[in-house]
Amino acid sequence: MSKVYLLLFLCISLLSNAQDITKEQRMQWFEDAKLGIFIHWGIYSVNGTSESWAFYNGHVSHTDYMKQIEGFTAEKWSPVNWATLIKESGAQYTVITTKHHDGVALWGTKFGNSNMLHNSPAKRDLITPFSKAIREQGLKLGVYYSLIDWSYPDYPNFTRKQKRYENDSSRFAKFTKYNLGQIKELGKFKPDLYWFDGDWEQSAERWKAIEIREMILESNPNAIINSRLRGYGDYATPEQGVPIHKPNGRYWELCLTMNDSWGYYPTDTSYKSVNQVIRIFVDVISKGGNLLLDIGPKADGTIPEEQVAILKGLGRWTKKHKEAIYGSRAGLPADYFNGYSAISKDSTTLYLYLDNQPTGEVLVKGLLNKVKRAYVVGSAKEISTQVLGKLSWSKAPGLLYINLPENLQDQDVTVIALELEGTVKLYNQISGVQTDSD
Repeated sequence: MSKVYLLLFLCISLLSNAQDITKEQRMQWFEDAKLGIFIHWGIYSVNGTSESWAFYNGHVSHTDYMKQIEGFTAEKWSPVNWATLIKESGAQYTVITTKHHDGVALWGTKFGNSNMLHNSPAKRDLITPFSKAIREQGLKLGVYYSLIDWSYPDYPNFTRKQKRYENDSSRFAKFTKYNLGQIKELGKFKPDLYWFDGDWEQSAERWKAIEIREMILESNPNAIINSRLRGYGDYATPEQGVPIHKPNGRYWELCLTMNDSWGYYPTDTSYKSVNQVIRIFVDVISKGGNLLLDIGPKADGTIPEEQVAILKGLGRWTKKHKEAIYGSRAGLPADYFNGYSAISKDSTTLYLYLDNQPTGEVLVKGLLNKVKRAYVVGSAKEISTQVLGKLSWSKAPGLLYINLPENLQDQDVTVIALELEGTVKLYNQISGVQTDSD
């Protein structure tokens, strides 16, 4: 075989291998990660206005909104400090707003009219040093990108009451060239995750969603994409409201603010407590999802102290209970345990999350497996269990009672681990047959 043919063969083989990467392989790190930190940082932090929506909804003029860029200094910003704090929280990945609906890019893009390098006092490409700091902490990098750009002169929509045009294929083609150009530029940061937003304003065909997906995966076959690409993403992204039931599909992520605002909003003091955030987190874990918890830094690059305190408090809990978080899968159906639960990746350990102080023994129903060992996660202490009501003539497994001493309980959420004989098997009380846990 000649050198030319050998080189061609190797190139074809490499391309084939890239195409053969399955969705399950691409999504594995995401499914195991459980916790990410969302970062909404942009010119809206200067006056503490609603990000992009302030001018779109007519609360301020577009001119006054855009003037905020003159106060965006990032003078106290330390990407290393940010990355260290994100790591301390227990997060395994982060997603940063590279460009919101206002069109202001946080990197030195060659497309468009507004970015932090060329148009703000910060005079910096903010994504490059941040991505480097995140990689140094061993974390995955996600980039938020708004498909919408209400400031771009050739985008049809401007404000809620004003449109630039209805049907002008020539102008929209100019916008599309700009949009695809910026998305392609983001590839230089080698994102592990692309977090799109704003897809509701146009169809998949107009956005060129298929082309966007193909462009991303051609550059990085391992990249994953959220659902906001008009159906061409990899996982669901419910926003703010904690799902009551487990969402359809294997992969999903709840994006959630610490208060009621995504960006820095100094008058919004409706912060959730550390305890409330942790309880939301275990609710999400029990349904097999991820929590993407948001912070909104100030224009100078500092993170509000209330948000730092929440990240540190969350970090205390995640560090103690890491074995019951990362790599876990959705837990028991509601009727088997009065609370949140999760199952280890190999399905041999059951984790029970107690978000209150039990007044007696903790009860699990319908568990067919024998318990080899029970202990409190984060402690070397084993705890006792007892099965009652297991009759020799019945297939019903009886009731599993777990004794949890008060001195072993966590200040926020206690986690009990049950090491089982074999993989989790549950008893179907209605039909009287056992089922494998999903």
